[in-house]
Amino acid sequence: MTNSNDFRRVVVTGTGVVSPLGSTTDKFWDGLKRGVSGVGPITGFETQDLYITIAAECTDFEPRERLSSKLLLLADRYSQFAGAAASEAFGQSGLEIPLVNGDRAASIIGSGAGGLNTLEKAYYDLFALKKKATHPLTLLRTIGSSACAHVGIDNGIKGPTFGTVSACATASHALGLTFDMIRRGSVDIGVAGASEAVINYGSMRAWQAMRVLSPEGCFPFSKNRNGTVLAEGAGILVMEELEHARARGANILAEVKGFGMTSDAADMVNPDIEGPTKAMQFALNDAGLNPEDIDYLNAHGTATTVNDANETGAIKRAFGDAAQKLAISSTKSMHGHLLGAGGGVEAVACIMAAQDNFAPPTIGYEEADPECDLDYVPNIGREMDIKYTMSNSFAFGGLNASIVFGPPPA
Repeated sequence: MTNSNDFRRVVVTGTGVVSPLGSTTDKFWDGLKRGVSGVGPITGFETQDLYITIAAECTDFEPRERLSSKLLLLADRYSQFAGAAASEAFGQSGLEIPLVNGDRAASIIGSGAGGLNTLEKAYYDLFALKKKATHPLTLLRTIGSSACAHVGIDNGIKGPTFGTVSACATASHALGLTFDMIRRGSVDIGVAGASEAVINYGSMRAWQAMRVLSPEGCFPFSKNRNGTVLAEGAGILVMEELEHARARGANILAEVKGFGMTSDAADMVNPDIEGPTKAMQFALNDAGLNPEDIDYLNAHGTATTVNDANETGAIKRAFGDAAQKLAISSTKSMHGHLLGAGGGVEAVACIMAAQDNFAPPTIGYEEADPECDLDYVPNIGREMDIKYTMSNSFAFGGLNASIVFGPPPA
């Protein structure tokens, strides 16, 4: 990928989170710092004959308390998450809403599954209750572009508006695409990330069949890891061209330095080491940084046996000798696996880590695995100097994305 030095610079001026640790950025970050687990017994529906009965739910999210839009109150849960997180991010950014020049703004908010709760309800009505029709808003609630459209309508965005879909790399691809549009001059402002709400009976049955869910918890990189834990929520960033942000006196939180994306082109499930390695290398090259410049890496870290060992190997290849000095954690150990939205909340974690000079922990780390032999900040977070961070998102289908953040420009 091309080095970004010849492009416009892109900064982050707002963050928004809905997560199992809390439905604001501050609550989310406080939970990460304290090493709190958001995983627990499923409460949103009857688990019936499921043998996986845990998840990471957003139990404190109340749509009527977070949303003023009547349209969003009628939307699917995934769109409501996105709307709430985007509202928080725009509020922090200080941008006037609706945007003064909506033509120069983008809303790129993806979802791996879209309105899955709406779809399950519609199928239940049709096939179990034998109803003659579904709810009239079923179509609008289910489509994967609903979230980005709602956010665009709420904030007066008239430029590029669409959703990305790349399984667990969805949010990171949305961030990367928005970063590229701003630095190349297509837009000046972008709201980007992803949202996911997939904790329902049918989804749990599908994930059970894959044999990748843990019945106990999410323990990334630990020898006792036995699968991931499904989660829900949204992670959203407001990004701007540097001079645009400076001209209005914005509080700049971080700079987006580089982005890399690859595809394994190998297998739908089993990861390849070359693709993730190159994604990290491309992101470093794009940022104009060396491996030793990265202080903290938020790993994909799903807590599945193969994925964690593969990511460890890829980090070693991409970072060389610097891998042994790198602070790494998987915050999925606390907030679970938000699937398409994971890269959004984990990008926020990277930005907050640099702001507070604090590396969040990987909790549930009980025993070292010889195949996972790097510094995963086990169990207790660490105060340390953090200037540059990287976030990894590696998805089913071998879809890889890495993004690098740096400090606010002087």
